[in-house]
Amino acid sequence: MKTVAVALLLLAIGTAGPALAISRYDSLNRSCASVQQIISRERSVLLRYPSRSGNIVLYDRYVAGDGQCGSGYYAASSSVPTKDNPRCPVYNCRSSSVFNPH
Repeated sequence: MKTVAVALLLLAIGTAGPALAISRYDSLNRSCASVQQIISRERSVLLRYPSRSGNIVLYDRYVAGDGQCGSGYYAASSSVPTKDNPRCPVYNCRSSSVFNPH
């Protein structure tokens, strides 16, 4: 019984750990190539950047591909502003449904 409890605890830690370890970056402090390289290496990151008016900070989760999106989601083309490119191409997860097929 004790072995089963330890195994379940280790499974829970192993499953929850990676989900909590998502890095956060300010996209305007980096070049487009740097942002794309970070996403490729880490597979999933949060990017922050100011709104067009500059009044609020926007953020979203950007991914390397479909494998980082949950069931019912897909990696869709998007863009973020960077130091050298106002529309740096990246991917983020979007819902896939009958009304929004991809």
